[in-house]
Amino acid sequence: MGDRRSEAVRALTQTLGHAFRDPSLLERALTHPSVGEGAAHDAVGRPILDNQRLEFFGDRVLGLLVAERLMRDYPQANEGEMSSRLHGLVDKAACARVAEAAGVGPALRMSPGESKQGGRRRDGILADAVEAILAAVYFDGGIDAARAVFERLWKAELANPSSRSLSNPKSALQEWSLKVGRGLPAYRVVERTGSDHAPTFRVEVTISGTDALTAEGRSRQEAEKAAALALMQREGVI
Repeated sequence: MGDRRSEAVRALTQTLGHAFRDPSLLERALTHPSVGEGAAHDAVGRPILDNQRLEFFGDRVLGLLVAERLMRDYPQANEGEMSSRLHGLVDKAACARVAEAAGVGPALRMSPGESKQGGRRRDGILADAVEAILAAVYFDGGIDAARAVFERLWKAELANPSSRSLSNPKSALQEWSLKVGRGLPAYRVVERTGSDHAPTFRVEVTISGTDALTAEGRSRQEAEKAAALALMQREGVI
């Protein structure tokens, strides 16, 4: 696994197009919190640093870069339209797609248990990691370097602006559900994991006549939106 992961990290670095002056920043960005569970230090006594703090910062870097790009690309758009477009580019589903396309999953460093449970494919983990990577690039090379990586990784997302269903999936699901006579969607939190400052919510959405579906988000609202979007995709609405 070590050799495969090393190859994945090299491939990811090429995809990023950024040569790290401090490779430890990238390693930290790729380190899932499960690596440090039950241990405050690694085998040689160094503190284990995971990607949670970098993810926190990277979320803000991403928001800035997306807002900057939208200001340039949509000079006549109002605040509401800009907010919808921004959400479609920074939400967990979009970040997970970006991470998957970049090959982040195989490059992650995580506990064997988390890996066996499919952690390398989980949207929440992938999304957090790609935001942490943006932060790592920022700290290594500054905002211009982070912008270059963002433009490269988010190219496909930027080329396919979100439709109304993607930017406001809960409203779109409700409209469709009522239109076909299935009543209002119902949401409930089925799981909350992670630390207090970086929680992950798993939310279940149900509508009459279909199987329930669950999705994750960094807030209850984000998880509900992800679940609504996934349900519409599954039912062929979008």
